[in-house]
Amino acid sequence: MIPLSSIEDYLSDQSEGMRGLITWFLNLVMRTEALHQAGAEAYERTDSRLCYRNGSKDRSLVTRFGDISLKKPQFREKSFETQVFGKYARVEKALVNAIAESYLQGVSTRKVQAIISHLGIDQLSPSSVSRIARDLDDQVVAFLDRPIEQAFPYLFVDASYYKIRDGPRYVSKALLLIAGVREDGYREVLGARIAACENEAFWSGMFDELKERGLTGVQLVISDGHRGIQTAVSTAFLGASWQMCEVHTTRAILKNMPKKVQRDITDRLREAYGNEQRLQALADELYEEGHQKAANTIERFLPGLLNYTAFPKAHQKRIRTTNGMERINKELKRRTNVIGAFPNEDALLRLAGAILMDINEEWVTGGRYLSMDEE
Repeated sequence: MIPLSSIEDYLSDQSEGMRGLITWFLNLVMRTEALHQAGAEAYERTDSRLCYRNGSKDRSLVTRFGDISLKKPQFREKSFETQVFGKYARVEKALVNAIAESYLQGVSTRKVQAIISHLGIDQLSPSSVSRIARDLDDQVVAFLDRPIEQAFPYLFVDASYYKIRDGPRYVSKALLLIAGVREDGYREVLGARIAACENEAFWSGMFDELKERGLTGVQLVISDGHRGIQTAVSTAFLGASWQMCEVHTTRAILKNMPKKVQRDITDRLREAYGNEQRLQALADELYEEGHQKAANTIERFLPGLLNYTAFPKAHQKRIRTTNGMERINKELKRRTNVIGAFPNEDALLRLAGAILMDINEEWVTGGRYLSMDEE
């Protein structure tokens, strides 16, 4: 039975209540695992017992609702094995490894040294760091190179930017992500790569790799307005269309507008999206009002702003922006902000890959993103 106190906490404070419910459930999972591994309940007299309990050890777990403290069972004769910390351990190892690499290469600040001490890894040797890296790299490479076994009618492309050490310099590089919606309506993370630029050749190469892994059926690619993506889509996916993200469009237009009129322009854009005549009329109005750059921006993106309207109406809200990708990037930033600058590209891809693996597991085991039977 779920504890009444956890239900009451949830009704009064959902975030705190969820922490209580998750704590109760995961502790229950580990007690059940301990029962199977010991072959008997605690204090039970039976010939089938395999080992004896030895109390429990406090173990923290980071969740989307905050840190929780769990009671991990202990055995006298052997180690207790649990699946509870599997996903957590993968991201934790990648995070610790990135911090340790920074520390060993002299990248760290006093803040990073304090984090290392808090995590208890101040005695990690270079060989330990390398061993952790090799284990994580194998998992990330296997994930990013796995075969693609279904058709993906919709692809989403986006990028976030990170500081990476390059010799004596720190440079900004892009972590480019591709995700998609399968023909059965579920989402998957399909690819990730670090790049110093986003030209057509790069994107064409990344799209070709996806096709070599089995990608088929692409009908619409949603992204920001980078010209390299547009050109690469037209050559890599014949018959597919490119959709300019409406959120990125609004940002590009407002960039050229005075702050005092931005709210009004945002409202006018929201009413015009999805209708070619209204968008062109808005561009004409802005030109007459003296906002020539904003008007030119609308006209430049106009051919890519309406392609989503050719698809089922039930899909349109989710295929006209890259909002889902931006949520991924927000999670990546949240989990990597303790690093500051990464010591190298491998450290960034290792940690990002571990986080993306967790996100992908949630997607493919959760609910459908789109109902593909709807017209």
